[in-house]
Formats: sequence, structure tokens, C-alpha cells
Amino acid sequence: MICEMCGADVPLTKPMLVEGTRLSLCPGCARFGAEYNGSAPAPGAPVPKAVIDERLQKRERRMQTRDVFSVSSRELIEDYGDVVRAAREAKGLSIDDFAKSIFEKRNIIAKIEANDLVPDDKLINKLEKALGIKLKEVLQPGAQVGSGGQAEGMTLSNFIKKE
Repeated sequence: MICEMCGADVPLTKPMLVEGTRLSLCPGCARFGAEYNGSAPAPGAPVPKAVIDERLQKRERRMQTRDVFSVSSRELIEDYGDVVRAAREAKGLSIDDFAKSIFEKRNIIAKIEANDLVPDDKLINKLEKALGIKLKEVLQPGAQVGSGGQAEGMTLSNFIKKE
């Protein structure tokens, strides 16, 4: 008999399951597989109903349309420079020491604190983690404050030019 893994001609092979495939293996190669008990599903065998239901649910969630206008987004707060400066000073760090601790240049931190530079998402995450602050706020789109002080939805008059 020939081992289906190493090709050696041996007197006895053993049926084993290797990565879902049934192979006849010699005793040396048998350690790479699991004992085959005949219960592995054959190719083309019916799939259990629970598996089908799970896959259909995943597909349905994936195929649902999303309202991109109703999703809340996180935006950088307006006074991010003041917040960064206050948090840095509260920790008792100079600009140089803080910049070295987060592996950024001193000028970058100084410009951020002066609101002259808008940090990218990676730098925002770095600042939030190092200082223990939140620089982004959650915005709910679609809610506008009208003249009465209460939220109003978009109307046709928002798009019409009045002369």
C-alpha cells in the first residue's frame, strides 16, 4: 500500500482526516491528521438547516440598503488646540517632552495647539490616547435649528432661491 501523503510503500495504511480530506496514511504521516471515523460529510452532501439559516441571515444583513444620511459621524471639535494644551499642561509636560513621548515633532504639536494645523485621524487617536481626552464629537446630521429654536427637517424652501 502507498501512503497518500509521503508516497512511501508500506505494508499498512490508516484512514485519516487531514484538513477535511480523507487520506490513507502510513504510521509516520498519521500524526498530521485526525482519526477518520466515517462521519465527515462527503462532497455534495446536504448542508444542515442551521448552517443555511445562518448564511441567509448574514447575506440579508449584508444586502440591506443603508441610509447614509442618518448615520452619525464623529467630527473634530472646534477648540481642539485649547483642549490639547490644557491636557498637556495638566500632565505637567512641556511641548518638547510631550512631542518626544508620542514620537512627533515639536512644531506639529505647537501648530495643533495654535489651531493652525488640523491633525489627521491617526494623530488625533495618538493625542487622545496620550492625554486621555476626546477630540472628536458625535454629530447627528439632518437636525437643523430653526428660528423657533427647535430642530426642523429639510424642506423645499431650503433649495429655492428667493429674490
